[in-house]
Amino acid sequence: MNYTVLIPARLASTRLPNKPLADIGGVPMVVRVAQRVAVSIDGAALPRVVVAGDSAEIIAACRAHQIEAVLTRQDHPSGSDRLAQACDLLGLSDEDVVVNVQGDEPLIDPSLVQAVALLLRQHRDASMSTAAHVIDSVAEFNNPNVVKVVLDASGHALYFSRAPIPWWRDGSDPGMAQLPSPPPLRHIGIYGYRAGFLRLFPTLAQAPLELIESLEQLRALWHGHRIAVHISAQAPGPGVDTPEDLERVRQLFRP
Repeated sequence: MNYTVLIPARLASTRLPNKPLADIGGVPMVVRVAQRVAVSIDGAALPRVVVAGDSAEIIAACRAHQIEAVLTRQDHPSGSDRLAQACDLLGLSDEDVVVNVQGDEPLIDPSLVQAVALLLRQHRDASMSTAAHVIDSVAEFNNPNVVKVVLDASGHALYFSRAPIPWWRDGSDPGMAQLPSPPPLRHIGIYGYRAGFLRLFPTLAQAPLELIESLEQLRALWHGHRIAVHISAQAPGPGVDTPEDLERVRQLFRP
């Protein structure tokens, strides 16, 4: 299956300045991400991997390591807008499948990327695809920084929330020590799109639920688009948001 992995990368970061160019074992982080996903799974065709950067420094760093990159505008309000411009710069057709991998996830499992792309091919009625995994901790279930998702019978998202959903009416209380059954799902922030929908998405009006929860994917549901969800057997590798995260990842790449 042919698909394109787009990796948005911008230099501005309040917690970790110049994050895409942070050195990990002698290689910029965004290059590590691109190298990680540019592999064949079970003999499948290699995906096309492209970094969508907002600066000449990012583009130069990618090209120095033979990673394809396109220069996008610096004033995009969101990563989705940046990806939409990248689709135009690359001349992708509306039916082409695009997977959005964040530029701060050098430990991402390439098989997860492939699964999200394949899911969109399988669910022709979906405009987007994403992933989730089972929550096995009450603390994680109650954590508002952990986004939860509930599904319908066909594996499409019904809703995403920072609240603990589904709420167990007969077994939940503020001090609950067990999880509902079947177990709740944690959303994994990876998305597949058809390029045509990716071009449409930034033009859709923001949804009230999106603004309340601060979850951009709720805009798609609000406007009637379906999101297919892949259930992963395990949690993804940790991303890099802070200097402490960066140091932990660097340790893994040291000889």
